[in-house]
Order: sequence, then C-alpha cells, then structure tokens
Amino acid sequence: MEIIEKYFKNLDERQTEQLRSLYDLYMDWNSKINVISRKDIENLYEHHVLHCMGIAKIIRFRPGTKIMDLGTGGGFPGIPLAILFPECDFHLVDSVGKKIRVATEVANSIGLSNVRFSHSRVEDIKDTYDFVVTRAVMPLIDLMRVARKNIMRKPINSLPNGFIALKGGELDHEMASMRNICTTWDLSDFFEEEYFKTKKIVHVIVKN
Repeated sequence: MEIIEKYFKNLDERQTEQLRSLYDLYMDWNSKINVISRKDIENLYEHHVLHCMGIAKIIRFRPGTKIMDLGTGGGFPGIPLAILFPECDFHLVDSVGKKIRVATEVANSIGLSNVRFSHSRVEDIKDTYDFVVTRAVMPLIDLMRVARKNIMRKPINSLPNGFIALKGGELDHEMASMRNICTTWDLSDFFEEEYFKTKKIVHVIVKN
C-alpha cells in the first residue's frame, strides 16, 4: 500500500481499507483462477492497482458519471477506479466468465456498491456511458468500431466523452488515423517508478 499512498494522499479510511484488502483477495483468487500472471502477482499494487489509478491523474470523474470497463479481466481498471470514485457508476464487462467471477467476488468482499458486472461481449451491451475505460490490448480503431455506440452524447466532465485506454509502447502507428481526436499522457510524468517509463494513457473523443 505504500506506493499507493505515496501518490494518493487524500484517501479516506474506507478507501484505504478497500485498497489494502485487494492483495490478500487477489492472491487467494489467483491461486484458483489465473487472472494475473503468477510471476507478477507480487507486484499487484505497482503494476496493476497504481497503473489503473493513473487515470485519476488526468480526470476526476464527477458524481454520477457512468463508466464501462471493457475487458476488465479480474477487475482492472474498474475496481481501483470504483474505489476512488464511489459516487460514479461502473459496469465491468468481460467475455470470459471466470474472470468476471473473480472481479465480482473481489468487489463483493470489499463492499463496493457502485459496480455491476456482465459476462458478455461488448457487441451485446446496449447501455450508454460517459466513458469506456480499458486496459486491454485491442487497437484503438477496433475499440472505436465496436464500442462507439456505447458513448453518451452530452458531456458532464472536464474531458469530452469517449474512450480512456491504458497503453504501452510505441503508439504512433496505432494513432496515425486518429490524431485529431486523441490526447496522450505519459504515466512517467506522474509516477517515478521504472515500470511506468513506457506506459501511457490515451483519451479518444467520440462524437456520435
């Protein structure tokens, strides 16, 4: 937890306790259902929780914001963000049932009441949201193709409605056709650890 508190100093007691509980929960569930690399589970807070919380460095979601976490896996970035923003509504979606089970059980164990879960493909999700967040590897152009229908028109936040993706590595080719609607941030501007040197956040505006 030290690395979380290093960068997020205003967590309340409930948020701190929820975040602190994640380690034992994911260690236990990961021994049954592998949702995080066994080699990486020891780095849960730096490589997974803090990585996802980086989104809070570029936007403070306003109360009532609706967010879909597409390809949530075991609950990333949705669960850390739902802890940070208890007055927002999160919908965590994954096409792999066992991963959704882990995310659901973890959220229930820490008392998260602002999340719901769907074992579903995004093509079958009809609801609309202010933002779709993702840490999956789907190229941005494919993400736009399958999920732009899920973005609301009227913005209520400091960033226009659209996609917020956690990405790594070289993105020039992937973003070539979308430069006029994309903004990127280097997570190394917010977090000093070596892991974040190549990590980025990409915001893509969607105008329906």
